[in-house]
Amino acid sequence: MPKIIIVEDDPAIAEMLVYHLQDLEYEVAHFTDGLEAKDYLTTAPYDLVLLDIMLPNYNGLDLCRELRQLRPTVPIMLLTSLDSEADRVVGLELGADDYLTKPFSMRECQARIKALLRRCQINNQSKDQLENLNSESLEIIFEELVINEASRTVFMDEVSIELTAREFDLLLHFAKHKQQVFSRSQLLDTIWGYSHEGYEHTVNTHINRLRKKLKRDDNKPDFIQTVWAVGYKFLEQSRS
Repeated sequence: MPKIIIVEDDPAIAEMLVYHLQDLEYEVAHFTDGLEAKDYLTTAPYDLVLLDIMLPNYNGLDLCRELRQLRPTVPIMLLTSLDSEADRVVGLELGADDYLTKPFSMRECQARIKALLRRCQINNQSKDQLENLNSESLEIIFEELVINEASRTVFMDEVSIELTAREFDLLLHFAKHKQQVFSRSQLLDTIWGYSHEGYEHTVNTHINRLRKKLKRDDNKPDFIQTVWAVGYKFLEQSRS
């Protein structure tokens, strides 16, 4: 039974979330204070975090940054207000996997959570299966970039590149389909597990962050390229 942590100081929103997530038979813990949540989240086990940005005693964005560094594979979904687009962008850049804008539909919230948890489960199962195979045979090499599917590691010029789970999923998907152009909607559906109008910015932010981490010499193009008015694609040249 997945354990979900809700960090939200609005009692009405928190009560609604707890009720509907327990109805799905998830184990739920709720915190209203950012500092108390931090103390718990940095020590206890859990499977997903619903994180409000504006919290008493400890800012949600700071907490997001700390959790992402500590537990890079645990999904984090931000809860934001309609007028906080800048905070949403910053949160995604700090490593949040997704966001919901208040007021939100509980049906949509449940669907998003299911998608995030399902993706984690698939990744964990795939990793267990891949560990039994020859790790070197699962390497994808593009010039100086080496992606190992079995270990979920990435190296650039033999230097390890730290990626979040979502960033790695995006990179691996592009690398496996290097001839194909993907729209933002297609990437939302494939990587996040849903497609919803208005949330394409989630894709943009993750790709921008991934590009920064994979930045090469200025004379060389980015590995992920923008196809004007369509979406994104990966560099086509590879050595294996």
